[in-house]
Amino acid sequence: MFFDIDGTLISEETGLMPESAKRALARTRQKGNLVFINSGRTMGSMKSILPAMEADGYLCGCGTQIWIGGERIYSRSIPHDRGLAIKRAIGAYGLDGVLEGADNCYFQKGYSRIPLIRDLKRAMEEKGSASPYDWDDDCYEFDKFCVSADDKSDREGFFAFLSPDIQVIDRGNDFYECVPDGHSKATAIDRVLKELGIAGEDAYVFGDSSNDLACFQYAQNAVLMGKHDKVLEQYATFVTKTVEEDGIEYAMETLGLL
Repeated sequence: MFFDIDGTLISEETGLMPESAKRALARTRQKGNLVFINSGRTMGSMKSILPAMEADGYLCGCGTQIWIGGERIYSRSIPHDRGLAIKRAIGAYGLDGVLEGADNCYFQKGYSRIPLIRDLKRAMEEKGSASPYDWDDDCYEFDKFCVSADDKSDREGFFAFLSPDIQVIDRGNDFYECVPDGHSKATAIDRVLKELGIAGEDAYVFGDSSNDLACFQYAQNAVLMGKHDKVLEQYATFVTKTVEEDGIEYAMETLGLL
């Protein structure tokens, strides 16, 4: 079973994982089922939430980092020079964002004019996921990144700059998730299934948002949360309740996974 985090395991209203979801993951693992976290977050932005999640592995950064047990079986970062060019282009085209690495997340120094990025930076600083290094430093690499735009931004120009090797996922509200081509939540699932010799019909995905689209298109069993992005609806094989209504436990109980 492959679980998204935000809006699936964790409530976007409370920022917490319901006890019912924790209980369901523990129960299904006791039955011998395997649980994987499959998130757009990189490991660097998951530090504060990992202790609450029982899992057999982690698929991070939309498929750019894959862990099975305690072993990292796959890792892909954006090449260093390309990363430096991306940082310059974000500023040149009038956007702002966060660079997401395997160990930390990186923000521009100083004040951002874009409220969403200010809020994101504050939240990550509070959770210990924001690096002391900023975009003026070049001592790190990153795996993926997110950007936000406003009326002063040249979105089309920036996306054209990214087009040779970066896929852009529109998350709504002028927020965009940017992932190296050839990587997605689906490529990560495929690699894990092949690594473990598990058939596709025995895999279940759980999600709610547009960056889950690839894995919903890929999976034979796709569980959609009660509150969700409509782009996923045509691919869902089961629609459950919301996170706050104990949707994870309800789905797993109904589908015989407990």
